Amino acid sequence: QVQLVESGGGLVQAGGSLRLSCAASGRTFSTYAMGWFRQAPGKERECVAIISDGGGFTYYADSVKGRVTISRDNAKNTVYLQLNNLKPEDTATYYCAIARRSWRFSTTENEYGYWGQGTQVTVSS
Repeated sequence: QVQLVESGGGLVQAGGSLRLSCAASGRTFSTYAMGWFRQAPGKERECVAIISDGGGFTYYADSVKGRVTISRDNAKNTVYLQLNNLKPEDTATYYCAIARRSWRFSTTENEYGYWGQGTQVTVSS
């Protein structure tokens, strides 16, 4: 059974940093895109960052570009999200996700079939 376990969320002051991790188990995902989405209270879930299977291609939402870095370690079946210069508007529950199909790079939520339970990021002003 596939499991995605996230860690690294927390409470941080504006301007601070956090590193989110998401470890997958149950199968190998080295040929699947992985990503991070977030959902703030009262808002729809949005794509934050995506990384291709080999790590050669990345996508960042405009709202986080320049402040966020996504990376992965296929040997550990893990994806990371480094969040820097955090802003109060970054406050949300962050979810890691893995694509439904191999070799497919997408920012569309329904292209992702495996999801973590979510980790809360709260940024105080």
